[in-house]
Amino acid sequence: MVIIILLLIILIVLSLRIKVVPQANAYVVERLGAYLDTWETGVHFLVPFVDRIARRVNLKEQVADFPPQPVITKDNVTMRIDSVVFFFITDPKLYAYGIVNPMAAIENLTATTLRNIIGDLDLDQTLTSREIINTKMREVLDKATDPWGIKVTRVELKNIIPPEAIQEAMEKQMKAERERRESILRAEGEKKSTILVAEGKKEAAILDAEADKTTAILHAEAEKQRQIEEAEGRAQAIRLVQQANADGIRMIREAGADEAVLKLKSLEAFTAAADGKATKIIIPSEIQNMAGLVEAVAEVAQTAKSEAEK
Repeated sequence: MVIIILLLIILIVLSLRIKVVPQANAYVVERLGAYLDTWETGVHFLVPFVDRIARRVNLKEQVADFPPQPVITKDNVTMRIDSVVFFFITDPKLYAYGIVNPMAAIENLTATTLRNIIGDLDLDQTLTSREIINTKMREVLDKATDPWGIKVTRVELKNIIPPEAIQEAMEKQMKAERERRESILRAEGEKKSTILVAEGKKEAAILDAEADKTTAILHAEAEKQRQIEEAEGRAQAIRLVQQANADGIRMIREAGADEAVLKLKSLEAFTAAADGKATKIIIPSEIQNMAGLVEAVAEVAQTAKSEAEK
């Protein structure tokens, strides 16, 4: 019975000495008070009463948010700045034995480094050079924490809190700057509006001129077309008259008219041509002879009529 109890105790002790290291963790193991090994992820066995886990180390990236620290700028302005440090442990052994309180050491180192950097900058540079300050602090902290097995990956200035008087002055300056920008924007808007109105009037004048030009061209085209149509009408009338005359002459010839009739028609044509308006008419000699013949015939007819009356 005693043996069974002893076996059970031994089994319980052995089971308690089996250790499983989780992912992203490391165990620092000591044997009889001296560093033995660093266990990584997996199953490990501690020798009873000889080995012990001195420190459990988290290998994940960690964030340390430090409270605001008072700093003085180059132009003697006191302000408060709080910072955030991102880091992870690269060597669990150095982290366990390199320094007593790593987090307090990082906090104090951050404060002193921040004071040194801000002391070389004036107020305006401090407010506008966050990226430069962050880079310098990361370089200094990473170099200082390397013997402790710590890797600083990033440093950020969370808040920069200047004195109340400085804040009021900055607010007034920002207000004046906003008013100045508003005035500039208003003036630019009025300028653009004036330019747009002028351009609109210019385009309207151009359109009116083009419309007047188009109207004048259309009127000229219409007048030209009217004159062409009138000329074509007169030409058509002349062609019709000439065609009628030609048809009349052709019909007379077809009827067998002799030369005397043709000369008589010519005389009638000249009579119609004179129409009482011509001041001078040149009559061909043939028509003159024909006129004399007509006059002789008329005299003979008149003599015969007189004798008959007697």
